[in-house]
Amino acid sequence: MALSLAELMILCLLVEYLLQRIHVPPLIGMLAVGAVLGPQILGLLDPDLIRIGSDLRMIALIVILLRAGLELSRESLHKVGLQAILLAFLPAVFEAALIIALAPGLLSISRGESVLLACVLAAVSPAVVVPMMVQFIKEGRGTKKAIPTLVLAGASLDDVTVIVAYSIVLSLYVGDAVNISWMIASIPLSLVFAVIVGYLIARFLIRVFERYNPRATKRAMTLLAIAIALVHIGDLLEARHIPFAALLAVMAIGFIILERRESMAHELSSKLGKIWVFAQIVLFAMVGAQVDLNAAKEAGFAAILLILIALVSRSVGTYLCTLGSGFSLKEKLFVVISYLPKATVQAAIGSAPLAAMGERGMDTRPGQIILAVAVMSIILTAPLGAFAISWGGRHLLSVDGSEGSSSSALVASEAEYDLLKD
Repeated sequence: MALSLAELMILCLLVEYLLQRIHVPPLIGMLAVGAVLGPQILGLLDPDLIRIGSDLRMIALIVILLRAGLELSRESLHKVGLQAILLAFLPAVFEAALIIALAPGLLSISRGESVLLACVLAAVSPAVVVPMMVQFIKEGRGTKKAIPTLVLAGASLDDVTVIVAYSIVLSLYVGDAVNISWMIASIPLSLVFAVIVGYLIARFLIRVFERYNPRATKRAMTLLAIAIALVHIGDLLEARHIPFAALLAVMAIGFIILERRESMAHELSSKLGKIWVFAQIVLFAMVGAQVDLNAAKEAGFAAILLILIALVSRSVGTYLCTLGSGFSLKEKLFVVISYLPKATVQAAIGSAPLAAMGERGMDTRPGQIILAVAVMSIILTAPLGAFAISWGGRHLLSVDGSEGSSSSALVASEAEYDLLKD
């Protein structure tokens, strides 16, 4: 397994270097490397590495969500509060509605199965969107109007909403007993519970760090370990039907640390940025390795057409969320583009309906169709969406001078601090 991981790292670093020279987002190459080395093509990755791929992806996602929280200032959130709330559900609703309407005719599945497919497809990918928004914040792109913060916060809430809806629909479809009123109420409850837990953990960490003053690297490692444990606890709570949005709690920890101790937050963000160099390779390569190319091939033209039409509907919903925001047309277009990529959520839950149907002796054909369309959505939108966001950040967002200069000063001060601290 260690050799497979080493091969993956070397190839991804090489591809990243080449793609950066031609201004192409490196994650596109990492997805491709994972797919080529994975079981669908060359089969060079150790099966043990693929088997723990979901855990590795989750750890990498936690790293970037911690960084996101450490970049979310209260002032920025105040600027985009209403738009962020709208982005948490409106684009997904627009996309899901069109899928539910068109999927029965295009894919020959029932209306209930179309609802399940809509829940799988409707989530934006935090793995693609969040790291790029964090980078734009550091570069000072669109920060005067808090546009990257808007996308970052909205995309994170979007995933919570869609995954809860998916859980309700899947339980109903396979015939599990489910209290719909409680499940719907669990959405705001899970958000509130997550923020409270994140707040308490952040305050505890601040006190510990200030009392014992560990090295910067140890602070970052402690923060990451607690966040990983928190997500595991969240899974246990969800299994007992206790609403808890663990990934939002992870972001809340970073947000509270930034609010209470800004210099500490920048220090932690710098260290996590170094961990992200490795974590992003694991995240995107493992997503690429999970892509079932045979399933994508079976999806056919009808699935491609459905995905593209649904993205148009999603874009309309996203655009409506920006009305009254004071954004220019270019800035609104950037927000629309940023809400297109799909990868992490679809890779995580795309095969779950098929597994659930098989366990209960149901017809698995609808599950195979859902998996195939989910895979196709990753192949179509993850690389193209990443490229479009990268292009949009450079051409559609203005660089705020004060933000850019302060970002540069911050990088310099962090570098000096690292030399002294480590």
